[in-house]
Amino acid sequence: MNLTSDLYIVGIGPGNLKQLSREAYAILQEVEVIVGYQRYLDLITELISNQQLYSSGMRAEKDRLQKAISFARSGKKTAIISSGDAGVYGMAGPVLEYINQQKLELKVEVIPGITAANAAAALLGAPLMHDYAVISLSDILTSWTLIKKRLQAAAGADLITVLYNPRSSRRQSQLVTAQKIFLKVRSEKTPVGIVRNAGRQQQEIIITNLQEIPVQKVDMLTTVIIGNSQTYCQNDQLVTPRGYQL
Repeated sequence: MNLTSDLYIVGIGPGNLKQLSREAYAILQEVEVIVGYQRYLDLITELISNQQLYSSGMRAEKDRLQKAISFARSGKKTAIISSGDAGVYGMAGPVLEYINQQKLELKVEVIPGITAANAAAALLGAPLMHDYAVISLSDILTSWTLIKKRLQAAAGADLITVLYNPRSSRRQSQLVTAQKIFLKVRSEKTPVGIVRNAGRQQQEIIITNLQEIPVQKVDMLTTVIIGNSQTYCQNDQLVTPRGYQL
């Protein structure tokens, strides 16, 4: 593959290499340097041969993007990776923002990946067949006040809603608050799908309802999908009708 850009921002999907795009696969094999959070580098181990690797921990996004840009500016073809899609809560935004702020001349390409929402939806059936919202419950970069407003808006608009970062060791109450917000306007029997480690080892799928969300089983590796008023469960699958006359 002829690499024409200096820096590639690559979405690696949910973590199963079978779900990595052919383009992303080829780029990661050809670049000279791969930069990423260590957990994500571990997911692409079989693609790594002679590439130089740089990793850092949680919340070290600025360090990673600066290193990736530095490698790229030194003349090395470089990739910085994100799980899912790099443009959905990933590294694409911070990298491009930094390059623009610093007025750097660098040829950058964003390579899409399968999002956690889409991977989870496929495992659950077809819950995202109509309009939906994706909301992160992490308040590290967004105030909890604003997140609650968005939850209320999505619930009131009868949008199927995908919750990212639903619960962590530090954030124990946000998922329960989100549940209460939806219960104010939706039936307690509204179908809910929960997927942990989508496409990875120890994958777990739970189909339940809005009233009975097993909060203690939810963590940062989990995606929660709350159906709309038309979503139903049949044959252990969630389906949201699009409106076709079949």
